[in-house]
Amino acid sequence: MQTPPEFRPKTYVPVQNKILTTIGTIILSAIVGFGAGYAGSHLSNNTDITIKQETQKAKSGTIQVTDVSDIVEKCKDSVVEITTESVSSGNSIFGQYVSQGAGSGVIISEDGYIVTNNHVVNNATSLKVTTTDGTEFDAKIIGTDSQTDLAIIKIDAQKLQAATLGDSDTLQVGDPAIAIGNPLGELGGTVTTGIISATDRQITIDNETMTLLQTDAAINPGNSGGGLFNSDGNLIGIVNAKESSTGIEGLGFAIPITPAKDVITELMQNGSVTSRPALNVSLYDYTSNNQAQNSKYKDGCYIVQIVRNGAADKAGLKQNDRIISFDGQDIHSTSDVKAILKKHKIGDTLKIVVERNSKKVEVEITLQAQTQSN
Repeated sequence: MQTPPEFRPKTYVPVQNKILTTIGTIILSAIVGFGAGYAGSHLSNNTDITIKQETQKAKSGTIQVTDVSDIVEKCKDSVVEITTESVSSGNSIFGQYVSQGAGSGVIISEDGYIVTNNHVVNNATSLKVTTTDGTEFDAKIIGTDSQTDLAIIKIDAQKLQAATLGDSDTLQVGDPAIAIGNPLGELGGTVTTGIISATDRQITIDNETMTLLQTDAAINPGNSGGGLFNSDGNLIGIVNAKESSTGIEGLGFAIPITPAKDVITELMQNGSVTSRPALNVSLYDYTSNNQAQNSKYKDGCYIVQIVRNGAADKAGLKQNDRIISFDGQDIHSTSDVKAILKKHKIGDTLKIVVERNSKKVEVEITLQAQTQSN
C-alpha cells in the first residue's frame, strides 16, 4: 500500500536546543527528530490541585517598562532549566546513540509540578531539572499533549516558588512581555523583554495549528517551555516557537496560559487530555507542490492510520481515504478537521464524506475521547 509522500517542512519551529552524541567512539552528524508520545505515571482523579491565579489585568497602555528588575525578582525562581536524554538503538553500523536536549519549564505548584512543552520532553529516557539556586533534580513525566504542545513533569521537592497565573485573554497588543528561559541550554535564567505583538496568531508547527501569542522579546533554542510574564510578574504564556527560516528576529510565540489551564489540570490529574473529542486517526496533509509530477494523489487531507476500535474504525473509514467534507464543511487540511472537532463534544454524531478508490463514500461517525495513539 502506498501512502502520500512527505510534505514540506514548516517555517515555524520549536525552540528546544538539541545536540547528538554517540555511545562509543563513532560520531554522527545528524540531529534526531522526536515524534509524539507519552511516558511516566499520573495522578489519581481525586488529587487536590492548587494553582495560584491572578486575573487582574495589567495596566496596559500606562506602564513604560524600562527597569524590570522588581518584576523579574518576583517570577525568576519559578522558571527552571530542563535537560533530557533519549537513547536509540539505531539501525546501522553506528550502533546506539544518545540525543541530548535542553529546554525550560515553569513551576506551577510548590510541591514540584512543572509545565513545559511536549516537544521538550517527548521520548526522553531521562529528565533533569535545575532550579535557580543550582539544585538538580531527577524528573518524571506526568502527562503530555502533542496537540497543544504542553507537558507536565514532576520533581520531588517542596516549598518551591510557583508562578502566579495571569489572564492571557485580557492581553492587548503593546502590553509589556518578559521572557525567562534557558537559551542554548546553558544560559538558564536569561531574561529578555519586549511587547505582545499579536494575541491570536494562527501558527502551524509540526502539522498542529495553534492559536499563539506573538512577542518581540528575544526567543532562542532552549527557551522552549519557559515563561512569558506580564508587567505584574504573572505567567501569561509558555514559550514554544520562533520563526527561523528567514533569519528575522523578534518573531517569537507562546501558548496563552488561560486556554492552557484546563489542559494543564487534565494532564496533572489523568496524564492525558480525556475531554477532547477525536476521530482516533492519524491525518496527513498532501500537496503536489515540490512533489514528483504525475502523482496519483490529489491535494488534500488523508487518513494514514486508524486506531483499532476507535471512532473512525467503527464508522468504517479506511487507510488512504481522502476526507472531502466533515460536518457539512469542505476539508482541505488537517487544521480544518481539528477546527470542526473543537466545536463538538464526545458522543456527537457527524457526517463525513471521503474519497476512496475514486468514489465518494459518506458515513456517520460518533466522536470518542482522544487516545494516545491519535
